[in-house]
Amino acid sequence: FFFVCCSSMSEIEDIVKRIHSHKGMKGLIIVNSEGIPIRDTFDEADRLLTIQYAALITQMATKSRAAIKELDSTNDLSFLRIRSKKHEILVAPDRDYILIVIQDPTCE
Repeated sequence: FFFVCCSSMSEIEDIVKRIHSHKGMKGLIIVNSEGIPIRDTFDEADRLLTIQYAALITQMATKSRAAIKELDSTNDLSFLRIRSKKHEILVAPDRDYILIVIQDPTCE
């Protein structure tokens, strides 16, 4: 996960900018272990949306991780991909943070 490889905030900002520049990208959220968004690329007008994504996706990632562990105690969740008609949500959980990327699945 990219938090491990980055030693400075400027490196994290560079990665956020690179991910956000991809075609079809709607937004990116970095959530701490309590489910609180600590960095996002949404407009201030979409602050409620950021909070909703952070809370709901954190819950889903936690439940998914628990399900994987229950099925095989030696295994762990490394990535989660959710696709709907309107969005594709990519979730990369880490020990202390969760990276959430929302993109348009129709963009090629």
